[in-house]
Amino acid sequence: MTQELIIDIATAKHSAETAKIMRRYNDVFQRHDPAALDELVAQDCVIENTTPAPDGARRIGKAACVELWSAIATGPGTRFDIEETFVAGDRATIRWRFWMSDGRSLRGVNLMRVADGRIVEAMGYVKG
Repeated sequence: MTQELIIDIATAKHSAETAKIMRRYNDVFQRHDPAALDELVAQDCVIENTTPAPDGARRIGKAACVELWSAIATGPGTRFDIEETFVAGDRATIRWRFWMSDGRSLRGVNLMRVADGRIVEAMGYVKG
């Protein structure tokens, strides 16, 4: 049986660009330094946050998104463990574990979308 392998160069290039943006985004939380957010987030960015349950709060616009992510990134005594980042074209899925300052943790995923080199959409979901 012959196996066919199809490589779409345009999609592969787009995925590489999205992966680069996701690495920089994840670094914001790993380093507790939100400085890079200004150039990573689009003016029309939309976040659907993980809280309050069940639907989460919706943040619209660059300023609102940067404000939320900056607060999360600089939370005293907290940390994110990035378990996996999967990229396909302009989309990425980040599987993470968030450790709170009291030692408890949450596991979840962010579904991300990138357009024109900036994050335009982020939808967060948690287990439990």
